[in-house]
Order: sequence, then C-alpha cells, then structure tokens
Amino acid sequence: MQATEIDMVNRDPNNVNDHLKVAYEDVIAEPDGAHSIDCVWRCSYNCFNCAKGCCYNVLSIFCGIPLALFWGCEFACITFQHVWQITPCMRVFMINCGCAQKFFSTCLQCCLGPICESCGMFFSNIVVKNQ
Repeated sequence: MQATEIDMVNRDPNNVNDHLKVAYEDVIAEPDGAHSIDCVWRCSYNCFNCAKGCCYNVLSIFCGIPLALFWGCEFACITFQHVWQITPCMRVFMINCGCAQKFFSTCLQCCLGPICESCGMFFSNIVVKNQ
C-alpha cells in the first residue's frame, strides 16, 4: 500500500479500537454538589488532554515503528505457518479421517448390521394385545 492510498483522517475505518476512545468526561466527572472552581476544572481538562496527547505522541515516535515492524513480521510468520504447515496438515488429517470413517463404517456394517437385522426380525414378531 502506498502513502497516497492511506486514509490520514479516518485511521480506524474498521473500528478495531473503538473501546479506546477515552475523553476527559469519560474519566473525570464531578457529581452535583461536588464541583471544583471553574478555573481548576478548565485547567485539569487542558492538562489531561495535553498529557494524553503528548504521551501518546512520544510513545508513538519511539515505539510505533519498531512495533509495526514486529507485528508485520509476526503476522507474516503466522500467514507462512498457516499456508505451509497448518493447512496442509489439516488436509492430511481430513483425508485420513475420511479413510478411517470408511473403515469403521464397513466394520460396523459387517459386524453390527446382521445383529441389528436379526434383533429387528425377532422383535417384529412380538404382538402386544390389550385386554
């Protein structure tokens, strides 16, 4: 993906991190009857937002690129493992299970089929009369 294709406005188009939308009002709230003076409320609002924004930007600058590199490699390894290991192993497993299913089905039909048929014929001759 090229830089011209990246949406720089909506950076979470699939709402993956919707649960992280945290505003000052979601964290700090004063109930009725317990209000601080207005300048403290405004100052704490500005301090909260500034600290949250600055801290996130500093962490993004120092950790964002290495972590993006790490997660890119991690998902590449997971994709590689699924393509070259897990999916072929699952296919082998499904083929062997199909073979085992045919084997056990044949054994059950040969061994239990005649017994069940005999029991069915035996019990079909029972007549119940109500008096």
